[in-house]
Amino acid sequence: MKNPKARYFPAVFERISPRYDLMNRLMTGGQDAGWRREVIRHARLAPGARLLDLGAGTGDLGREALRQQPGVYVTLSDFSIGMMRQGMRRGSALSWSAADALSLPFPDAVFDALVSGFLLRNVADLPRALGEMRRVLRPGGRMVALDTTRPARSLLTPFIWAYMHRIIPALGWLLTGQRDAYTYLPDSSERFLKAEDLALQMEAAGLCEVGFRRLNFGTIAIHWGEKTP
Repeated sequence: MKNPKARYFPAVFERISPRYDLMNRLMTGGQDAGWRREVIRHARLAPGARLLDLGAGTGDLGREALRQQPGVYVTLSDFSIGMMRQGMRRGSALSWSAADALSLPFPDAVFDALVSGFLLRNVADLPRALGEMRRVLRPGGRMVALDTTRPARSLLTPFIWAYMHRIIPALGWLLTGQRDAYTYLPDSSERFLKAEDLALQMEAAGLCEVGFRRLNFGTIAIHWGEKTP
């Protein structure tokens, strides 16, 4: 039976693409811009490096890479045409490519770095996606992923749950008319791996020097790793 993510996930992002960036800013209180800056710093981009922003959405990570290192060559890839169209309207001279994270249309060992933002929790086959990411990296290349993670239980747990399951769907409905999409996103976050378990998955995929840093009361994490030289 086909994984339901493969059916539902593309449709969700097609529907919310016109207000996707605005919702990200509101949901995170503007913190997502700072998280993306940190992702690019962890990518350690050198002048002339080739970067793949996978699951690029509207291209925020790719544009941040050019701000930090104008000499890089950025390819933005997503399988939501609606999301990429929104990004193209912002006018940056970037290279766009429709692609499925489980079967990337790129040769082996072609990118110096690969970044993703809120992609991994949504792929239908995480080990396969990580394997594809490693495949297209050059030896010594770095992968950096920004994603949700399940926080440890604390006094904040009830407030985090209420924010995720009450406020975010209500806000999504008001701004996009898509309550079900913003119910799916918190649910997918809660079902996703803990940061420690994702790090183990990255190591199992053949990445080394794996690490992570939690953010936002432990609900967000930045993960990084390298392809063995």
